[in-house]
Amino acid sequence: MNTPTPEMLAEKILRGVGGPENIESLTHCATRLRFQLHDGSKADQAALDALDGVMGTVPQSGDRFQIVIGGAVAGVYSDIMNLPSMTGGGTPRPQSDAEVKAEIRAKGRGRFAWLDNFFEYLSDSFRPLLGVLLGASLIIAIASMLDAFGVVDFRAADKSATWVFVDSMWRSVLYFLPIMVAYNAAKKLKIDPWVGATVMAAVMTPNFTGMIGSKTPGVTTTTNATLGTSESVAHVFGLPMQLNDYGGQVFVPLLMVALLALVYKGLKRVFPENVQMVFVPFFSMLIMIPMTAFLIGPMGIWAGNGLGTGLSWLNGNAPIVFAIVIPLLYPFLVPLGLHWPLNALMLVNINTLGYDFIQGPMGAWNFACFGATAGVLLLSIRHREKDMRQTATGALAAGLLGGISEPSLYGIHLRFKRIYPRMLAGCLVGGLIVGILGGVDTKAFAFTSLLTIPVFDPMIKYIIAISAAFFTSMALVYFSDYRTKEERAQVNDERDAAEAAAKGEVAVPARTVPAEERELVAVGAAPAVATGGSASAGSVGADVPAARKGLELAAPVAGRVIGLGEVEDPVFASRALGEGVGIEPADGHVVAPVDGELVTVAETGHAFGIRTTDGTEVLVHIGIDTVKMNGKGFDVRVEAGRKVSTGDLLAEVDLGAVRAAGYSTVTLMTVLNTADMASVEPHTGQDVTAGAPVVTVRR
Repeated sequence: MNTPTPEMLAEKILRGVGGPENIESLTHCATRLRFQLHDGSKADQAALDALDGVMGTVPQSGDRFQIVIGGAVAGVYSDIMNLPSMTGGGTPRPQSDAEVKAEIRAKGRGRFAWLDNFFEYLSDSFRPLLGVLLGASLIIAIASMLDAFGVVDFRAADKSATWVFVDSMWRSVLYFLPIMVAYNAAKKLKIDPWVGATVMAAVMTPNFTGMIGSKTPGVTTTTNATLGTSESVAHVFGLPMQLNDYGGQVFVPLLMVALLALVYKGLKRVFPENVQMVFVPFFSMLIMIPMTAFLIGPMGIWAGNGLGTGLSWLNGNAPIVFAIVIPLLYPFLVPLGLHWPLNALMLVNINTLGYDFIQGPMGAWNFACFGATAGVLLLSIRHREKDMRQTATGALAAGLLGGISEPSLYGIHLRFKRIYPRMLAGCLVGGLIVGILGGVDTKAFAFTSLLTIPVFDPMIKYIIAISAAFFTSMALVYFSDYRTKEERAQVNDERDAAEAAAKGEVAVPARTVPAEERELVAVGAAPAVATGGSASAGSVGADVPAARKGLELAAPVAGRVIGLGEVEDPVFASRALGEGVGIEPADGHVVAPVDGELVTVAETGHAFGIRTTDGTEVLVHIGIDTVKMNGKGFDVRVEAGRKVSTGDLLAEVDLGAVRAAGYSTVTLMTVLNTADMASVEPHTGQDVTAGAPVVTVRR
């Protein structure tokens, strides 16, 4: 099947979400387009899931809708935003008082809408940082590899200026992470993100952190002889303020911005619009910086430490249970975006304990995921599945080199229900090995990929665990297949048909052609293709001279003309029913594309067979799988045996009813006896009216 151009994919996605008028806003993350729609019910999830280039869709509460693209998401986002109809970037419309009140009430719909919003807040605060976190983890991995080979002592206290500088390249991300998270969180809550960043930065300045353990007047430092820890308290305006190093903290900015949003929006209601630029940020800082230093900061550190301590207790007292639970949880958390809290705890552990114990078991999940993808890749090579081979290759590269699981999950695993149990077996095996061997730690936040293996300790235990997870999942998927026997047989038949069509031959088993198509093929010559373009025995029109003026076939409907390779039906796409075109209809007015006799009119009204006087067999097929509608929405205006002229009305079709039933409305027109012709030339990539020439047939 031909891959649609970026512009075509962008247009199809736009139509699938209900058109530009249904889009309030559009953003994207590392793998997904994130739509805020006016009416989420208008999104055609089935049509979007079926698009080449779309890995999956995720409808959410509050009319939010996600489309998973993978690594090409930035390009698809750009293509959509560059469409003429998206010049405004979305269409927020004026709302009446009643609509505003209804919208506020609607925000509470759904039993778990608040939980969905909470995790959206967490996810959107971290997701934009995916690239720099990955970059930092790879720098750490390279430094760790050099340390393993004895080139440099990565953990030495007296490193040279060169390696101190290298350290700063990755520490910049982890240390200043609170400021970055605060910026994203504020942006998510629709307040000035720079105010959020400024409030967090205030308690991370050298002036603030320099007071910790210092002899500054008003600062008292006490030491806990039992734990060997020290605590500094500054007396500011006569009030005690606990001093903490907030570098690397994530709970503090999340808590702070949640309160800041209330303060900021409250101040906007107090001050007139013409002075908000000055006074809203000013009072926000005046209120929230002391609030963060005195209250939110210590609370955030306490909360993070408490969660980390709880997991540390489980890891220390039931390490096997902990090592098994973590990899078995992640396959269900990641698709929902619920894994970010655990990722935040990893950062807390590194900041407070100096190491993290979650990432080791998590590696078992990631490599089980990548192993399942490798099994799919091997099967796609074995069965010559070009599209799946391309998908699996890209997903496996993103996983093994970048530690990113979303392309595998959305591109493959969530589409085939047989994969998950086999992947979970790999997670179980890998987690069990981590637990039995005593756990695996790391002193760095690292995406679990091949490149970051050296940051885990003990490295040999980690390698054994992830290898077992990888090869267990790969073997189970490969030897038991990710498709059922029936699905495999059908896919292989369709592959054989496509390969035969590409070679100029048709080798389509009768059962791969739907019954209604077989009936229509019988209008004259069967669409068997003979090599060299000669007529097959018994074909209609075989006595017509080979050289003749081209016959123009007109568009049966108005709309956009596409090639059969872009049609989401393997029989038509393989040209088993002859060469021709598909048209994405602008309306349901269907007319005759050529002069001739109506040899067949399907009882369901979805297809018509026409034979011209010189024996050209033309099939008009309205929609894909629309035979299952049993005529509902199809108003047929002709009967079999009737003579028709180009432009005569064949049927009126309710396209809305077709879409509502979940079927594609693309209208197909093919020349059934293509093999008898010297050439059948489709004219694609144009917008046409009904009756405009779209195919030239030459004998």
